[in-house]
Amino acid sequence: MARRVIIVGPAHPLRGGGMATFNERMAYAFQEEGCEVEIVTFRLQYPAFLFPGKSQFTTEPAPEGLSIKVLINSINPISWWRTGQYIKKQKPDLVVFRYWLPFMGPALGTIARLIRRNKYSRILAITDNVVPHEKRPGDELLTRYFLGSCHGFVTLSRSVQQDLERFEPKKPNVYLPHPLYDNFGEAETKEAACAALGLDSTYNYLLFFGFIRAYKGLDLLLQAMADPQVQELSNLKLIVAGEFYEDVAPYQQLIEQLQLQDRLILRTDFIPNAEVRHYFCAADLVVQPYKHATQSGVTQVAYHFDKPMVVTRVGGLSELVPHGEVGYVVEPQPQAIAAAIHHFYTSVEAAILSGNISKYKKRFSWSRFVNSVWQLADSIKLKNV
Repeated sequence: MARRVIIVGPAHPLRGGGMATFNERMAYAFQEEGCEVEIVTFRLQYPAFLFPGKSQFTTEPAPEGLSIKVLINSINPISWWRTGQYIKKQKPDLVVFRYWLPFMGPALGTIARLIRRNKYSRILAITDNVVPHEKRPGDELLTRYFLGSCHGFVTLSRSVQQDLERFEPKKPNVYLPHPLYDNFGEAETKEAACAALGLDSTYNYLLFFGFIRAYKGLDLLLQAMADPQVQELSNLKLIVAGEFYEDVAPYQQLIEQLQLQDRLILRTDFIPNAEVRHYFCAADLVVQPYKHATQSGVTQVAYHFDKPMVVTRVGGLSELVPHGEVGYVVEPQPQAIAAAIHHFYTSVEAAILSGNISKYKKRFSWSRFVNSVWQLADSIKLKNV
């Protein structure tokens, strides 16, 4: 009989960016391994005053072939109880929670505690972050509440694994690298991608992709664009593709101060999944200038499209981007970022890096990921459930 899996976290109709995409792709991966899978997601993920973007919901069609149940209201305890009771009665073999923010601790921790009452389901959490990027009072208490409800954990970076072990040193955990985002379609030519985006394909393009928040370091990349090393690359432009999740004014002021208007392509609305491949295929080099990080799904989209990367030496980014093999690992400083960009365009390494990526990315398969999740789940004996 097929084993049953319930994934609890963002999914359609939420447009939760990488996390919703990850959960949906993971559900397909479990199905490919012969499991029955359902995703339980949010009716309300964030109250309006806490949500920094323009809309929490997507207008894209629901993913085909997935069962998605919309149940959770993050601020309504009645919905927590109903969700926990629903999943408890289903008696899935495995429940996989996504945990990324202390704000979600009360809702997800309560749901998990209710599920545990069936004394059957193994409860694992993929902990994207244990210590949040933007700290607030009460974070540790809320995180401990959630972590205490789980039987084991998956981390996507070793830095998060270290944070986790400070909270839960005795519970089993496993580090599994973020699998490829291979669900954005096949690669296309640069000319086709530029045509789709209305760009001139005779230019070289850098890409900064994803929600724009302070910790992601777009300001560092803008300063790098004004560095003399990059300024001498006259045929180069930077594409900024992603919605602002904070005040845009400081970035606009920096752009004007550095006189970068003619060197930038700003596409700062939410990027739907159907358009993602255009941005990556139009670019020569993907830059992740983060000031601090755990891991980034942008890396795995770049891998899928065989795009070399510049990443900063923070969190788990360098774990997935071996320096000099598939890209560059540099300090989170404008001059260091500029030097890597300059080297990429003035050396003969570009083709070599892309060739290495096509080999290196084979280790990031979804099959390997879900099988490792099952190994962890199966190591949790019934007496511990």
